[in-house]
Amino acid sequence: MNRTVRAFTAALMRSPARHVLRPLITPLDRFLFHVSGGRWKLSAPMIPSLVLYTIGAKTGIRREIPLMCFPQADGSFFIAGSNFGLEKHPAWSGNLIANPEAEVHYRRRLIPVRARLLPPAEREATWPALEEQWPHYRDYEKTAHRDIRVFHLEPR
Repeated sequence: MNRTVRAFTAALMRSPARHVLRPLITPLDRFLFHVSGGRWKLSAPMIPSLVLYTIGAKTGIRREIPLMCFPQADGSFFIAGSNFGLEKHPAWSGNLIANPEAEVHYRRRLIPVRARLLPPAEREATWPALEEQWPHYRDYEKTAHRDIRVFHLEPR
């Protein structure tokens, strides 16, 4: 999809409208993913996306969450815990810190990965590439009043 549509959608998701859209997007994305057997995701026409499978830090239960991703040429991914600009880190990011062994469903493949939370200097160096794909993505830090966690998911 072209950069103008991504820029518009990114701006919409940083606006107050995100409070109305956020509770709808993730459940709808999960529903489409499940009824299509992993072929469709709401976000797929606009940006690369995956489904992340983690183990709950407190419950030990397998969790799934659809996320936008930043695929790399070496088969790895970057993901960022923007949580739509909310003040709390998303639960999945705490799960990855506690249990870095995870799986992703990407392009109809289930890929075992190991998550690594980027240290501050590496996170800073990664932001320009993330914003190239999703314009002004880092602006979520302004509304969230926190540093957004960025993870590197490497196939294992």
